[in-house]
Amino acid sequence: MFVHIFAYRLKCLMRDWETILWTMVFPLVLGTFFYMAFSNLYTNEIFNPINIAVINDEQYAKNKSFREALEEVSTGDERLFNLSETTIDEANELLNENLIDGYIVVEMPIKLVVNNSGINQSIVKSFIDNYIHASSAVETILSIEPEQIQKIIDDIGNRETYVSEKKSTGGEPNTILLYFYTLIAMTCFYGGFFGMREINDIQADISSVAARVNAAPVHKIKAFLFSAAASVLIQLVEVLVLISYLVFMLKLDFGSKTGFVLLTAFIGTITGFSFGAFISAVVKKSEGIKVAVIVGVTMICCFFAGMMQHEIKYIISRKAPVLSYVNPLNLLTDSFYSLYYYDTFSRYFKNIILLTVFIAVFCSGTYLMIRRRKYASI
Repeated sequence: MFVHIFAYRLKCLMRDWETILWTMVFPLVLGTFFYMAFSNLYTNEIFNPINIAVINDEQYAKNKSFREALEEVSTGDERLFNLSETTIDEANELLNENLIDGYIVVEMPIKLVVNNSGINQSIVKSFIDNYIHASSAVETILSIEPEQIQKIIDDIGNRETYVSEKKSTGGEPNTILLYFYTLIAMTCFYGGFFGMREINDIQADISSVAARVNAAPVHKIKAFLFSAAASVLIQLVEVLVLISYLVFMLKLDFGSKTGFVLLTAFIGTITGFSFGAFISAVVKKSEGIKVAVIVGVTMICCFFAGMMQHEIKYIISRKAPVLSYVNPLNLLTDSFYSLYYYDTFSRYFKNIILLTVFIAVFCSGTYLMIRRRKYASI
């Protein structure tokens, strides 16, 4: 009986091209747009040396310490500046043509000339201020204790760092991945369309198919479970197709815990299907109203999970952490990111446990709504 119902239900669902379009093709297209929009964000954040000039006059030639400091940060692969030594007229011409971000005039005090403000100009100003403060401190100390000159030179040349960086054994922090993880979570919850259809097809007052199912000599709950297995299989395959596309075509990193990623996809599919079934059982309106509720709730949950703006997810976790735990889409997104970033499973298993609670609530509510539903005539 199971094989018969499962096979025929599978064929029936595969012919529903509209549902297949929204549950598989649409997430693939949206994932491609995400990649096109976000792929170059990190490459744009790579630091490039700042183009500046210094007026090569008598004052600059006399100030040996500043000249050496400026040359030191303007050489090597990790240099801070691309430095040009020019005259005042050439510097103004380069500045007006936006070929440099500013130029330095070695006066008392040292002056920076710019024609606009920005990050690059702030960095140059910060360098000059740090040099002036250090020079002033050295001059003050030498005026009081001139015999300390060698110690000062040694201290300047041997600066110690008291903060050490401990690198995580997981993946590199990457907030862009959150957009793709929420996309997978959304796809899992689009399985709610299949859940809605399964409930509709066992309610005799909604469709002729459901009327025949209720008249058949098969227990209604059994028929629902056998058909649901086919729906879950199709939705799981669609989610795995999306993940495969993101990993192998778009080259996104999901970490090395492949087995747990697949487990999360399966649990997410079950959650999405049970969510759609629950909505269909509770909302006693037309199919269009049920679709609107499923889409509306899903997109609201996507918003709070950070799909439209990833900062929203962190604002919610700080200001209203309870909303993070009652949002199954956020739990699913966080599960994927936990597998990528963290080297422990404590946060992951907490999310999975909460998702199973949602599954239990949705399934229990659906069962209570449909198990005793009777019809006067079919």
